[in-house]
This record gives sequence, C-alpha cells and structure tokens, in this order.
Amino acid sequence: MRASALSAAAALVAATLAGGAAPAAADTPAGVPPVELEAGKGLHHNRGKVVYERVDGEVNAVRIISVHITSGERDCAWVSWNDPDNWNGWSNLTTEPSCNGGSMGEYPGIIIKAPANHPLKVRLYADHPGSDVVHKDIQRL
Repeated sequence: MRASALSAAAALVAATLAGGAAPAAADTPAGVPPVELEAGKGLHHNRGKVVYERVDGEVNAVRIISVHITSGERDCAWVSWNDPDNWNGWSNLTTEPSCNGGSMGEYPGIIIKAPANHPLKVRLYADHPGSDVVHKDIQRL
C-alpha cells in the first residue's frame, strides 16, 4: 500500500510540474509572433525579443507585453522603438540596458503609437563601452 501511495504522490508532483511549466513558457498572445533581434558576433553577440499585441481600434498602436535582452560579454544592449516624438527618433523600452553578458526581462505593458504613415519599428542597439563600435538590428512590428 505504501508503494501505491508513493506512486500516486509522484504522479501528482509530475502533473503539477508539467501543468505549471506551460504558462510560464508562453507570454506570446495567440497569432502574434515575437520579434527576435540579434546583433554582433562572438563576445559581442547580443539578442533581444519583443512580445507585443495590436491595440484594437487604433490605426498604428501596439502594447508591449515583454522585452528580453541578453548582451554580449563586452557590450551593453538596449531595445528601443522609433518614437516620432523623441528628439533622436528612438525611445528605450526597458528602464536600463543589459551589460557584460547579462540577461534581463521587463514587462512594461505600455502602449506605443505613431501616426499612420510612420511604421512602428523596434531596435536592438549594442555598443562597446569606451569605443565608437555599435551593432544594430531593426525590425518592423
């Protein structure tokens, strides 16, 4: 009887782990693929991912659900969007960069929007501190 109780407990733990893993792995809304960004190579390989959804009733607006960045070992990397109201044309989607091989993720839940004739884009921008070398990847939302 102890063996069957132990088997039932093990099955319950396995089912709980399996059920709990699925929601955490998927923060992408149905039908909207995430935007994958990559720039640089080797120790300067930077990656970013932006998960978003369209805003109903808006011509050119999206809600940013999550932003994930992994920087190269010798870089600092940001993910930004082409903000038509910013003086330099770009606004960061994260509160800080990811630096020196670190990874970070934020869930801003913000809505970004622009006039209909301004295509929304996101950019992974990485630089080597102390130099003018930069890596960029720009993708349209």
